[in-house]
Amino acid sequence: MFVKALVIGLIAGFGILDGRIFGESMIGRPIVLGPMVGLALGDVQTGIIVGGTLELIWMGIMGIGAATPPDVATGGVLGTAFAILTGKGPEVALALAVPVAVLAQSLGVLVRIVNAGFLHSADRYAEEGDVAGVARMHLLPIALFFLSTALPSFLAVYFGVDAVKAIVAAVPEIVLKGLKVAGGLLPALGFAMLLQIMSASYLLPFFFVGFVLAVFLKVNIIAAAVLGLMAAIVYTQLKTPKEG
Repeated sequence: MFVKALVIGLIAGFGILDGRIFGESMIGRPIVLGPMVGLALGDVQTGIIVGGTLELIWMGIMGIGAATPPDVATGGVLGTAFAILTGKGPEVALALAVPVAVLAQSLGVLVRIVNAGFLHSADRYAEEGDVAGVARMHLLPIALFFLSTALPSFLAVYFGVDAVKAIVAAVPEIVLKGLKVAGGLLPALGFAMLLQIMSASYLLPFFFVGFVLAVFLKVNIIAAAVLGLMAAIVYTQLKTPKEG
């Protein structure tokens, strides 16, 4: 378990560095981290399913200005890990990932407060012409961000699996069924948040067409995605002014 917990911690730490030293590469999203956790724990299929489910919930969450959003990297990694380790699937991931992300958000705020001190130190080193000192002040905050996610994820998996299994076993079946139903609604909420942020109400018809295709006509998700791509191309062509 130590090795698995260590790998999970490294994955979480790797994910939190997205947007910090890797650019906005999206590797910190649950849809990417979920399969990585599944690969580490020997259940890639569940990792893909849980990662995709959590991505649908959180796809509208982003940091705007000074606002600190829920830590979807930590929530996604631990939600997927516990879903696999307890054997209960996506409903457990949904029950754990959201509160974990919110708690990790508070830790992220603390790290940002501490990192503000490094900024002032970097200014001081710059005034003194100490280039190495400035470089250290850039690297230390990155290390703190990494540890703020990697360490809690490692400890949670290493010490918390048995406790989580006991808690899950004690949860009434009706509660788990309720979480499963809620899990079906949360992706719709995630899409609603995304559309609201985009201020793109004109996209709602496409959303509902996709819903009808998937739910009522039972169209395969890949086929629905291809139809969506074709609709986007046609829509773009119709809106683009023709030359000459």
